[in-house]
Amino acid sequence: MTQTTLMSIPGQIDPVPVARDITPREDGRVDLIGLPKDRIRELFDEAGLDAKQAKLRAKQVFHWLYHRGVTDFEAMTDIAKTMRPWLAERFFIGRPDVVEAQHSTDGTRKWLLRTSDGHEFEMVFIPDADRGTLCVSSQVGCTLNCRFCHTGTMRLVRNLTPGEIVGQVMLARDALGEWPKGSMAGLEVEEDSAQYTSDGRLLTNIVMMGMGEPLYNFDNVKGALKLVMDGEGLALSKRRITLSTSGVVPAMERCGEEIGVNLAVSLHAVTKEIRDEIVPLNKKYGIDELLEACAAYPGASNARRITFEYVMLKDKNDTDEHAHELVRLLKHYKLPAKVNLIPFNPWPGAPYECSTPDRVKRFSEIVFEHGISAPVRTPRGRDIDAACGQLKTAAEKKSRAQRDREAAEALESAATA
Repeated sequence: MTQTTLMSIPGQIDPVPVARDITPREDGRVDLIGLPKDRIRELFDEAGLDAKQAKLRAKQVFHWLYHRGVTDFEAMTDIAKTMRPWLAERFFIGRPDVVEAQHSTDGTRKWLLRTSDGHEFEMVFIPDADRGTLCVSSQVGCTLNCRFCHTGTMRLVRNLTPGEIVGQVMLARDALGEWPKGSMAGLEVEEDSAQYTSDGRLLTNIVMMGMGEPLYNFDNVKGALKLVMDGEGLALSKRRITLSTSGVVPAMERCGEEIGVNLAVSLHAVTKEIRDEIVPLNKKYGIDELLEACAAYPGASNARRITFEYVMLKDKNDTDEHAHELVRLLKHYKLPAKVNLIPFNPWPGAPYECSTPDRVKRFSEIVFEHGISAPVRTPRGRDIDAACGQLKTAAEKKSRAQRDREAAEALESAATA
């Protein structure tokens, strides 16, 4: 069992045991979001419940947290009324704080979020006719310094915790109204709404393509995605989840074996010289080593292809020769592949320009002609800096006072709507 320390809370009879693997809140309560059922049971046991009660309450609380989306123990109607204050005194149900929420003219939504210790990060929701995709961050900042990526110009502050990662998904469901009816208002939920699936929902897919390199935060990302995929929790199929990596080769096989989600690889170039420049991680794990790891990725098949992301940079990586070399590499390694061609999304001070539409079209045609799917991704959310490669903490774009003023105006507007 995990070692614990005791924290005394003024006005409370007994100290609350806080496991060392959990960052305590200032009030001493433990945030349950991000914790699996067995960990919740362990905490309940350490807090004084007997083994039978701890197991039962953990099962009930887990269901209310991840299946119903409640944020208040008082909403847990199958738990005795006398038990709910006991839980509320010792535990907490958190969400990332929303600093700013923006809506693009194309329907894309972006949230600037803040952690409990004051760090900021972003997430994006992209609605389409047949799906709704949430782009989730894994780190505050990034350490990879990819030259075409605005996020890469930030310093890495820290990894996000499992709770901060899965909390993004839960916050998006809050905003989209996608929990079973009545749960968010703390009301009793009818039995016929007990089953929850992604069918008919706005949020159907998750991509770990936000701020940070997911494989440099492997354990926390794994913990969060296990909760997302848990059939008794958020219940999203692993086939609806894609993890994007810039090529952290040693962790790729482990990702396939232990998480099992779809893989996307930020390739962006087909020669060592160019990829060294735009994706510096290439100096550590080169193209051949990366593609060998892709070929060995567990679960990869023609029915479950690896996605290769390729940002189109004018006069840098977009020639016919580059397209033919891309085809050669994918065929040489016998990779079941799809190539997403991404028009470069500019940002102030960016060192590159986007390839012309004709050049992007021709590049796509060459790859398609060799039997490899190469669609051109339609830029989304550019007007709110939510497009691929544009995420960057808004603390560097506007003052906190300005954001607080805008947040107050938004709340006032919502109250009078």
